[in-house]
Amino acid sequence: MIQYRVLKENEIDRELFRDFTRHQTVTKCWRRENGKWLIKDAPFTDDWSEEDYQFLVQCLKDTARTGGFVYAAFREGKLKGFAAVLPEIFGGEHRYLDLAAIHVSEDMRKQGIGTRLFLAAKEWARKKGARKLYISAHSAVESQAFYRQMGCVEAELCNQSHVEKEPFDCQLEARL
Repeated sequence: MIQYRVLKENEIDRELFRDFTRHQTVTKCWRRENGKWLIKDAPFTDDWSEEDYQFLVQCLKDTARTGGFVYAAFREGKLKGFAAVLPEIFGGEHRYLDLAAIHVSEDMRKQGIGTRLFLAAKEWARKKGARKLYISAHSAVESQAFYRQMGCVEAELCNQSHVEKEPFDCQLEARL
């Protein structure tokens, strides 16, 4: 059975991720060429280094400390998924809140955890006064299929800092 709950800043540390496997073997990705989205061969393995985990821990702690939303899924007391939403609304009339992270451990994918985390993030953002959730999403075909299943569409307004940081990401939004 999976338990879900909000994480507080003092609970977030490297040890929390001891049983979390961030691994994805990617073969195909969406790429925008001449104004059209195409599926292209783009094989690579996405796996976090120790530096990546340390950076993630700091980002999640900052999100919790500043009033954002860090929500987690646990199985037998072990972290198996999490989502984080930043607390600042942006984008003028679009009233976006940024879904900064959503990940499910490799051993627990395709069991509905991502859906529950995403829906909780949407609900929290709605209660905070946002109109849309903004997602700078991995372009892997599998990742994009998840976001489309969640009702995401191409963002009406792109957050340039996300585009510059991750130029291959797909900029999406989900109405709340």
